[in-house]
Amino acid sequence: MILVTGGTGLVGAHLLFHLLNENQPIRAIYRNKKKFDTVKRIFSYYSDSADQLFNAIDWVEADLNNIPKLTEAFNGITQVYHCAAFVSFEPDKFELLRKTNIEGTANIVNLCLSEQVQKLCYVSSIAAIGTPTIETDIITEETDWNPEFDNSVYAITKYGAELEVWRGTQEGLDAVIVNPGIIIGPGIWNYGSGSLITMVHKGMRYYTTGTTGYVDVFDVVNVMIQLMNSDIKNERFILVSNNLTFKDFIYKTALHLGVNPPKKEASPFLLAIAWRLDWLKHKLTGKRRVMSKQNAKSTVSKTTFSNQKIISTLGFKFKDVDSSIKQTTTYFKSDFN
Repeated sequence: MILVTGGTGLVGAHLLFHLLNENQPIRAIYRNKKKFDTVKRIFSYYSDSADQLFNAIDWVEADLNNIPKLTEAFNGITQVYHCAAFVSFEPDKFELLRKTNIEGTANIVNLCLSEQVQKLCYVSSIAAIGTPTIETDIITEETDWNPEFDNSVYAITKYGAELEVWRGTQEGLDAVIVNPGIIIGPGIWNYGSGSLITMVHKGMRYYTTGTTGYVDVFDVVNVMIQLMNSDIKNERFILVSNNLTFKDFIYKTALHLGVNPPKKEASPFLLAIAWRLDWLKHKLTGKRRVMSKQNAKSTVSKTTFSNQKIISTLGFKFKDVDSSIKQTTTYFKSDFN
């Protein structure tokens, strides 16, 4: 039986759908039943039998740091896809990020070892890839992590989680790590790329010109499954289809949504003021941070990621980002129009 953590998230739900269509016996971990509707909605995009597919999953309520519950979930498991994570770039959320992403992953690794799981796939992020000394250098799986760099709290904890996976491989666990870029896919519109699509739909005044990598959610899922079904082990792979400026992504999204794109560029100076004002508002009102110093910097940083390792290893062909945006915005419009 296959275990999927984070089954109610974007990658997890799409992974479950793919595995179900291969008639695989699946158990999935969840924390909040309210998110079941999201999974069913995602299934409904691709099938007329969403409820039937959903009910074929053995759902288990468990927290990544609840060892007794996790141990029950691991009963009879041969493969684990670890998709669960806490995503936040708010500095004051570091302890929660560490608890979920690092300690939670350590618990998953330990149970994989004790329960003699055949293989683990961990979903990391390009945020956990190293930073080149020269901004124009292309980032690969071999780019060194720089602990002295002003890394975001999210990046630090995803890197720490990877260290737990590598520790597991030293103790005998077979594992693969994937490092997706910004994942484009439908169904969750309040965070990730979905929240950006929502913002574009509502109307944005400013764009930024930083560059990063993007990838379709089904490309991520397909690579994960191919790696798990192969003899490849103890390797990591960057999953990026295209490197785009944020401006290009926003403009492509606006085009497919049929809305006007932003006309003004947010300069580094303006962003520096914005994150400081956001910090001040947080201190005065206690409201959640919307923009951190690291967020502001990333929106103007030109980072380019190489996908050559996974292409040469699997012969994988990525879906073009524009096609991903077009399909995802189609589902967005069907959900809200």
